Amino acid sequence: MPRHPRRHATMSPLSITRRCFSLATLGWGLGHGLAQAQGRWPDKPIRMVVPYTPGGGTDGVTRQITEKVGTAARWVFLVDNKPGAGGNIGLDLVAKAKPDGYTLGMGQTANLAINPALLPRMPFDPLKDLVPVALVAEQPVVMVVRADSPWKTLTDAIAAAKTRPATVKQGLAGTGTVGHLAGEMLAFKAGFSVLSVPYKGAAPAITDLLGGQTDYMFATPQAVLGMLKGGKLRALAVTSIRRMAVLPDVPTVAESGHAGFSAVDWKLIVAPAGTPAEVVRAVNAEVEKALAQPAMLAQLSAEGSAPMGGSAAQAAKYLQAEQEKWAALIRQARIQID
Repeated sequence: MPRHPRRHATMSPLSITRRCFSLATLGWGLGHGLAQAQGRWPDKPIRMVVPYTPGGGTDGVTRQITEKVGTAARWVFLVDNKPGAGGNIGLDLVAKAKPDGYTLGMGQTANLAINPALLPRMPFDPLKDLVPVALVAEQPVVMVVRADSPWKTLTDAIAAAKTRPATVKQGLAGTGTVGHLAGEMLAFKAGFSVLSVPYKGAAPAITDLLGGQTDYMFATPQAVLGMLKGGKLRALAVTSIRRMAVLPDVPTVAESGHAGFSAVDWKLIVAPAGTPAEVVRAVNAEVEKALAQPAMLAQLSAEGSAPMGGSAAQAAKYLQAEQEKWAALIRQARIQID
């Protein structure tokens, strides 16, 4: 049988037009989707400025929260330590950064609420140049004395201070810190005068406390927990409203006869003013999720901290209230940095 020639499929001009249109549409859709993906925040690492040195309390909490948020949201954070001037150098960098969502900062009580009232000049205005994003955690300070101190309670210490006006010495890990202001607040509210002795950090302040050069100090839990457990120091009180989980037997200043006393070092993520609201909401939502994780709660508890959380609007109200509180104390007690 004769073999018939193979017929090749042909397409009508209309079919060709439809196919080309479909391919063009697909190409446009892929390109448009890619462009949207490339423009969607975040499409590059987020810089998180820590205004203190590596290894400190603020640095530790920052690395904990960015690790949890980064893992859950698949965001990349670059922690950037910029210490100096009581935290003002780092947060000033944040305040002056481009408000595109790629620069955030970890502020705290000292540089956002105390410094504006204590320092004669600030390089930035926390309420105007920064946007509160998310409250992370709070941590009280602990009033400690030597283990051989005759003071067994906070009442003992206050009674002794009143009998020796302006001679009882308070060691300071630094001026303008929550520990410094907690001591000033106690002296003001309890009605005694104290001689504050500043040091360049907690370590030398604790060394002199152990050596008898000072009588007490308000220190962060991280700085003294080991010595409390080792029997070298004794804790008289903590400055939070509730007792600390890691020091359950140590009373608060409030329950020791000074109702309402509260002085905590809180951590607040901030962004440059003008940062898109959707970015602020996204970061806040992820921080809220991270603070609910059992592992995060355990880490905070182990170092004497407690989670905070709340909306960005609540964070803004909290910051304003804290500024007013510390400004009032500094004004009424006439606290100055020499």
